[in-house]
Amino acid sequence: MTEALISTEKLTAALQRFADERDWNRYHTPRGLMLALVGEVGELAEIFQWLSDEEAVALRDDPARFSHLQEEIADVLLYLTRLAMVTGVDLDAAVRDKMAKNAVKYPVPTAG
Repeated sequence: MTEALISTEKLTAALQRFADERDWNRYHTPRGLMLALVGEVGELAEIFQWLSDEEAVALRDDPARFSHLQEEIADVLLYLTRLAMVTGVDLDAAVRDKMAKNAVKYPVPTAG
């Protein structure tokens, strides 16, 4: 068996427990989670909206702004993971498949 690129067992268990404890499973439909994910991506994009590339890289040097960036990235990951859970997508398998397709589509240039 090939080693996993992405191991989400602990995260998916924690997300399921979190949703169960709050009786949120009824709201965690594919459509609802996708819309929440889009909203979170929008919040992440807002952080970068008017920054130059240099200012975006410098976010790591501002603790408050970096913390906000971390929170929004985490929100995106959590909603994406939850969406994969409720739709039955194996994130590791999906990533492996997509990377293999990208390797064919974008081969390493040859010298010469």
